[in-house]
Amino acid sequence: MQEVNSRVEIEQREQPSPITAPRPSPHAIPGKKYGWSSRLRSYFFFDPLIWLYTLAMGLLALPAGFFDRDGSILHWFSRTWSRLILGSIFSPVKVTGLEKIDTSRPHVYAANHASAMDIPVLYVHLPFQFRIVFKKELLSYPLVGWQLKRSGQVCIDQQRPSNSIAAIRSAVKSLKAGMPLVIFPEGGRTNDGYIKPFLPGAFFLALKAQVDIVPIALIGTYELLPMDTYHIKCRPLGMRVGEPISTTGMTMRDLETLSAKVQKAVEELYYAA
Repeated sequence: MQEVNSRVEIEQREQPSPITAPRPSPHAIPGKKYGWSSRLRSYFFFDPLIWLYTLAMGLLALPAGFFDRDGSILHWFSRTWSRLILGSIFSPVKVTGLEKIDTSRPHVYAANHASAMDIPVLYVHLPFQFRIVFKKELLSYPLVGWQLKRSGQVCIDQQRPSNSIAAIRSAVKSLKAGMPLVIFPEGGRTNDGYIKPFLPGAFFLALKAQVDIVPIALIGTYELLPMDTYHIKCRPLGMRVGEPISTTGMTMRDLETLSAKVQKAVEELYYAA
């Protein structure tokens, strides 16, 4: 009997583990398929247009940036570039909740990060000038890196945070002076469409400036253009804005609690039907 049990155990161990199918992305359109016609349209129409917009607007912004004292000129170029892109890819954006926010006050806007299209959506649909916290690696991209640096965006060196002290101090000063800030607390784009854990340090600036955090869920951008592809899949998008989360009276010891609270708010917006 013991020999039989041993043989059964060996056979069970030798059985290949079942292959689980990858879970569908959270905002995939049921039954919607994107075939070769969609790929060809993307590769030979959408993608070249976006590169053309980037090159043209980037070159025009170069001389304009030298006359830009407060960042408003370069912000206009970024917004116009974004409008050109969104206006070309047949993907309308539905915005909800923004009317509840007092946009005359400075806030930190915390959004999920699913796609390269997140930035254009935010530039078009946030109706005010703002700054974005971005990773140092983006500075290596031609024109894009110059535009980010020259327009006063906040560069964070994730490998060596001590190198970012001056940028952090400048961002806190700008926040207190009334300049809103946009952050992506996940620290990078999701690779499956599901929200990744938030990095508590992303909320350091909001705590230092004691400003409210506004949760934002960007819907459908992952399904439109996920990482590692140039295939743009036209579809409706959404930008859902939640209630502001206060940081008044909080200290650095509250970073974990604050991060969890903001993540919960973004997830509720993102996963809602």
